Amino acid sequence: MNAPRRLPRRAIDGVLLLDKPLGLTSNAALQSARRLYNAAKAGHTGTLDPLATGLLPLCFGEATKFAGELLDADKTYAATVRLGITTDTADAEGQVLQTRPVQVSAQQVEAVLRGFTGEILQVPPMYSALKRDGKPLYAYAREGITLERAPRRITIHSIELHQFCEDTLSLTVVCSKGTYIRTLAEDIGAALGCGAHLQALRRTCIGRLQLDRAVPLLDLEALDQQQRDTRLLPADALLEGLPRAELDSNGALRLGHGQPVRWNGTAGRWRAYAQGAFLGLCELDEAGWLNPRRLIAATEENTPANA
Repeated sequence: MNAPRRLPRRAIDGVLLLDKPLGLTSNAALQSARRLYNAAKAGHTGTLDPLATGLLPLCFGEATKFAGELLDADKTYAATVRLGITTDTADAEGQVLQTRPVQVSAQQVEAVLRGFTGEILQVPPMYSALKRDGKPLYAYAREGITLERAPRRITIHSIELHQFCEDTLSLTVVCSKGTYIRTLAEDIGAALGCGAHLQALRRTCIGRLQLDRAVPLLDLEALDQQQRDTRLLPADALLEGLPRAELDSNGALRLGHGQPVRWNGTAGRWRAYAQGAFLGLCELDEAGWLNPRRLIAATEENTPANA
């Protein structure tokens, strides 16, 4: 019997806000979504641990050119921290290292949380994808090897305590890039004197992208192709917040040829458009020249009619 004929990959462009389920790696979630869309090209904008759920923006086609834009964005998490138990991974997936009684008050918790707000130094965990000599730290950790890690400067914009019930904290954390919530939970437990680990984590916001716009993977599977396509945001959704430059057809043509265009505005990064169609990411220099940085491939939709 002949195997069923495989359909050619679709050249689709856009951003899918996925609500990643528990227990799935970010790459596995990406491959599942890519298969559902039969997309020719796909990538994600930064990983979530298998333990974590929530907002995972996925990029298809031309949108992959801007996937790195969210790496520097602030992120918001709903975190559940279990006091009194430490693990080797600082989360619920690890082996228990120590159990201690929890004898802290809500006032003590609030005071400790204030101490972690602002710009702080954080030592990355051994169970992380950071590399040493080309090898991820988690590979060393699985071999029982612990390496010295230099602390990194991060910013915790806010920590809000929603509930403190016996040995469990429910927190909302708004933080900068490079923050490990697992390590934050562990450090909070150490400061309280009882130890702690991250029990659950849900990402609710990246930059201007919100979880309430995301679709769970099971719901995506239940949709037909046309319905799935309607869930895709345009590539410029990853650049929300940057100023917008609306160019004429001549300016769009120059930009498409890699040439700078005169523009009046504040120096910095800009989104470029022509007749409402997104052209790509540019940078305006101090001399007033809008320089192309990452442009999307020309299509009928983003090429001015009189260009």
